[in-house]
Amino acid sequence: MDRPDRPRPTLYRTLSAHRRSVALGSYALATVVAFFSAYLLRFEFQIPRDHLRTFLVALPLLLVIRALGEAAFQVTTGRWRFAGVRDAVRLGLSTLAASAVFWVLLLFMGFDPPVPRSVILIELVLSANLKAGMWVLYRLERERRTRRDGGASNDVPAVVVGAGVAGGRLVREMMAGGTGYAPVGFVDDDRLKQGTAIEGIRVLGAVEELARIAEDRRARAIIVAIPSASTQVLREIVRRAQEANIPVRVLPAMSEVLSGEAGVNHLRDVRIEDLLGREPVHLELPELARDLEGKVVLITGAAGSIGSELARQVALHRPRRLILLDQAESPLYFVELELKERHPALELVPVVGDILDQASLERVFLRQRPERVFHAAAYKHVPLMECNPLEAVRNNVVGTWRVAELSGRTGVERFVLISTDKAVRPSSIMGSTKRLAELTLLGARDRFPRTWFTAVRFGNVLGSQGSVIPLFRKQLETTRRLTVTHEDVSRYFMTIPEAVQLVLQASTLEEARGRIAMLEMGEPVKIMDLAKNLIRLAGLREGVDAHITITGMRPGEKMHEELVGEGEETFETRVERVRVVGNSNAGLTPGPIIKEVLALEERLEQLDPVFVGRELERLVRRCRLQDVRQQSPYRGDGVARDRDAERSGQALGAD
Repeated sequence: MDRPDRPRPTLYRTLSAHRRSVALGSYALATVVAFFSAYLLRFEFQIPRDHLRTFLVALPLLLVIRALGEAAFQVTTGRWRFAGVRDAVRLGLSTLAASAVFWVLLLFMGFDPPVPRSVILIELVLSANLKAGMWVLYRLERERRTRRDGGASNDVPAVVVGAGVAGGRLVREMMAGGTGYAPVGFVDDDRLKQGTAIEGIRVLGAVEELARIAEDRRARAIIVAIPSASTQVLREIVRRAQEANIPVRVLPAMSEVLSGEAGVNHLRDVRIEDLLGREPVHLELPELARDLEGKVVLITGAAGSIGSELARQVALHRPRRLILLDQAESPLYFVELELKERHPALELVPVVGDILDQASLERVFLRQRPERVFHAAAYKHVPLMECNPLEAVRNNVVGTWRVAELSGRTGVERFVLISTDKAVRPSSIMGSTKRLAELTLLGARDRFPRTWFTAVRFGNVLGSQGSVIPLFRKQLETTRRLTVTHEDVSRYFMTIPEAVQLVLQASTLEEARGRIAMLEMGEPVKIMDLAKNLIRLAGLREGVDAHITITGMRPGEKMHEELVGEGEETFETRVERVRVVGNSNAGLTPGPIIKEVLALEERLEQLDPVFVGRELERLVRRCRLQDVRQQSPYRGDGVARDRDAERSGQALGAD
C-alpha cells in the first residue's frame, strides 16, 4: 500500500488498474522467451529452418495452454509483492500441468518435425524460473522505490520479538512498504537463530537484551510476533520494553497468523488479561447450540458487564426469544440496539423492571414463559454494600429467591445463578448475601426438583463495571496515582469471555445440576502487580510518571479470596478445568433456609437495618461460615455496636 499523500506516476497507476492483464502479458512474454531459449539451447544456438517453422506453429498452442493452467491454479491473481511459498507451489504445479498437456497434444497433432522432448523439459524449467524471477525483481524494485521516496525514513523503527513463521511473515509485509513500520532487528531466545537473518534483518540477541538492542537500533516500537507467547514471556517483554520506554504491540492468535489473516494491520496493544498468571481458558460449547436453539431465554441484569455479554453469546445460538431484564434503562437500551443490529431476525423483549417487584416479575414469567433463566442481577460492590446492608439483602438474597421461585413455579427448565468467590467464608455484607443466595438456590432445588438449578462461582472479572481495572485506568488518565488497599492483597481474575463461557457451560453440564460450578483459575494475582503492569502498559514509569498509594483495607475486604470454603469438596467434570462443589451446603439442609429468607423478607418491609444485619450474621454463622464480625468494622461490645448501628444504619449486630 502506497502513501496517499505521495502521487503515483501515471504509468504505475495505469498498470495497477490492469494488474491481471499485465500479469497475463508478462507471463506470456516469459513463455515466449523460455520456449525460444529452449530451442536455442537444444540446437546450440543454430535452429534448423524446419524446426523454426514448428516453433512458430506450436507457440500459440503453448501460450493458450499456459494461460489456462495459470488461471486454473490462480497464478495470475497473486500479488507479486506478497509472493511466498504457496505462490511458488501454485506456479510449479501450473507449469508442470501445462507442459504435460502440451506434450500430450503434440503427440496427437503430429508436427513434422516434432517438438523435441528436451525442448519441452527445458522450456518448463525456464518458464517457471523466469516468472518467479519477475516476482523477485518486482519486490526488489518496489522496496528500492519505497526507500527512495522516503517511506523508510517516515516509518516507525521496530524491533520484532520472535524470528519464527509469524515474525518472518510480519517482516516481509513491512519490507513491502506502506505499513508504517520499518524492521530494524529481530530478538529471539533461540540461540540457533541468533546471528541469522530473515529478509536481510538480523536476529540480534535474546529478550533479556531487548532494552539495549532497542536503544542501539533507535527503535520506537516493539512488536511481539509470538502468538503463542505465555503470560510469563509477555510480562518479561513488557518489563524490558518499559526499561527502554518503548510501547509494545502484539499479533493475534496463531491460527490467524498461519492462515494469513493476521498482519501488521491486525497488531494490537498488550491487554492486561495478557499478563494474567495463567493461560486464558477457552471452553468448547458444542452442546450449547442444541440447548438454546428455539428456546425462550431470560437474562436478569442484562445491561451489566456479564449480563450483556451473556446476551451476546446467547443470541449467537438462535433462541426463539431473548428477554433482557434490567432496571438500568439507558444501558439496557444500548444493549438492545446492539443486538438488533447484529441479529435482526431475533425476537428481543427488553424489560425495564426490578427483580424485587413481584407483580412485574410474575407478568414477565407468565407472559413470556422462559425456558432458560440466567440470573446475573446483583449488587456487588463490597464497600458500598457495607453501608447499605438492607438493600444488599433485599436484592441479592430476596431477589434471588423470587426469581428462582418463579422459575420453579412456572416450569423453567434450567436456572443459572451467578455467584462470586466472596461467598466463600464471607467477611463482608456482599459476600454474606451471595452465600445466602447460593443456599437459597439449593433450597429451590429441593422444592422444585423438575427445574435444573445451578450456581456459578468465579473471581473478579477484568473489565467489568466497578472492577479494579477501569478504576486504575481512570486514575491513570486523571491523577496518575493508583490506589491499592494493601501491598499484599491478592485476587483471582478472569476475563468477561471466560466468565460467560463458564456460565453457559454450567447450563449444559450434567455434573453441575443442583451444584455450584467453578473454574480452575490458577494462582491469585497481587493487586500491586496488576497496578505496576498497567503503568508499564501505559508507557509510564512507576515512581516517575505514575505513583501507587497504599490506602489501607476497607470495611469487609479480605486480604486473599478463596474459591472453596471450609468443609467443601470439589470434583472434576468432563470439561477440563471446570469443577463442581460436591457438598456446598456444608452439612446444612437447604430447606430451612427458605423459611429463614421468607421471614427475613417480611422484616425487610419494616426497614429495620439493625435487625437485618443481625439476621444476616446469624444465618451466615449457622451455615458454618466465618463469623463476619472478625473483619467487620463493628467489633467491640454489643451496646456500642447497636448505638453505632442506630446512628448509621449499617450494623452487622450481635446476638
